[in-house]
Amino acid sequence: MLPSPRSSPPRSPTLQESTNLLRTAHSKRNQYHYPWLQLPTPPKHTKRSFEDDKSPSKRARLTDEEFNGTEEALVERARARFHRRRSSALGVARRELLLQNLTSSSVSTRSILQSFVSSHKSDLFRCDSVEHGFLSPPYACSYSYSAKAGKAPYLAVSTEEGAVHIFNTLKRSEWDAEPVSATLQPHENGVYDVKWSPSDSRLATCSADRSTRISCPHTSQLLHTLTGHTSSVKRAAWHPSNHSLLSNSLVFNIFDAHESLTFRGRRSKQYTPKTITNLIFNEDMSLVSSGSFDGVLRCWDLRFLSDRSPVKLKRITPSLCSPTDPTTLHGSRRPRGILSLTAGTGPSSGLLFALAADSRIHTYAASSLTSLPINFTDSNIQANGSFYISSAISPCGRWLASGGGKSALLFDISAAAEPFSRASPGVVLKAQLGEVYAVDWADGMVASCADDRTVRIWRPDVDTYKSCLENPDEYQWKWSWGVSSLSSTSI
Repeated sequence: MLPSPRSSPPRSPTLQESTNLLRTAHSKRNQYHYPWLQLPTPPKHTKRSFEDDKSPSKRARLTDEEFNGTEEALVERARARFHRRRSSALGVARRELLLQNLTSSSVSTRSILQSFVSSHKSDLFRCDSVEHGFLSPPYACSYSYSAKAGKAPYLAVSTEEGAVHIFNTLKRSEWDAEPVSATLQPHENGVYDVKWSPSDSRLATCSADRSTRISCPHTSQLLHTLTGHTSSVKRAAWHPSNHSLLSNSLVFNIFDAHESLTFRGRRSKQYTPKTITNLIFNEDMSLVSSGSFDGVLRCWDLRFLSDRSPVKLKRITPSLCSPTDPTTLHGSRRPRGILSLTAGTGPSSGLLFALAADSRIHTYAASSLTSLPINFTDSNIQANGSFYISSAISPCGRWLASGGGKSALLFDISAAAEPFSRASPGVVLKAQLGEVYAVDWADGMVASCADDRTVRIWRPDVDTYKSCLENPDEYQWKWSWGVSSLSSTSI
């Protein structure tokens, strides 16, 4: 027990032989000091020897053998710790984060697009006529859902005479025989669009005979014929997960879908209807459509439509509509129609890409149908308003292929959703002699159809691409390869 202040020794006004400082009376807070709590001062006549002058905070130096042994122990300890983390949930999360960083949209994949090549023998297909001995020009092409998932790459190609050819575009050597193809004849007139159902058990074809027909690709049997259109049917769209729902069915009818909402009165005899050029069927039972007269997209909620006759119904109002027309923002005197519309996936999910008649690929936000500042264009794109021209998104969602001109073009769209992003120049795939119209992607390949009656398959092959660059005179007789387009601009 400590003595009380009254029984403590008298306070000294000067410093004693101690390490404590004098507590003066200038501060009321420190007006008391207690000598029995003070530390003794070391004697002045003694000094520490040199051997004892070692700071406890310094580590002793290790010899080389001791250092190597310590390093090996640290490595073993770090390796054991790494294996423990690898099996833990935290390690799994870190590996997933690292994978996302490696495949993030900020990493450019343009070098991969430049390495796309096509063999003159094993990657070239032709559409033979069903009745005659000549070749039939292809109008549209579509890869199956299995092909987009990395399985057997079956490609359906529709032709001018109403037939659909199904090719197996599996990679093969030059001396391998071409796989056997199947041929369907659902129409007697040109087929403008062909689409696989999500289960790959049905094919929907749109024709100039004003009908949409459903066929079985395995038995070549015609299953259904959907009629009711007053003009040529340009596009079809399956529900993403239900192969029984097709947008061309007249269970629901949207009358004058892309006419002006403020239109009133009678139409003149010279009036040209604003036809629907593209459809996108969403999972939530909504339908996005584009028209032939402007770049405005409209979204329709199919849950509120009726199956009654359109004559007795009032005008249906879309649930969403593009606030601005991007085709009028780049010096055009009038609006231009949308030729092809496709939805993004992966890093480009939530976006819509529309190839317009102004030779630009415009970008829209799928949630609001608002046009974004970024757009993709190239001097090689010559969209003359033909509805044969198409564009397509790769299964990984990072690349976009487009027809419209003397060659197909590839664009890196992985950063299109990022703010202040700029469009990179396109990659030109030039090998066909005619105009390239239809394109579509499978896993690791893209198909292009031209009016020279040929279908080409392009695949990334870095080794072959380097050989083509090193010896172009020798390899030009066997291969065609991608060329960077320096004339691409983005405004």
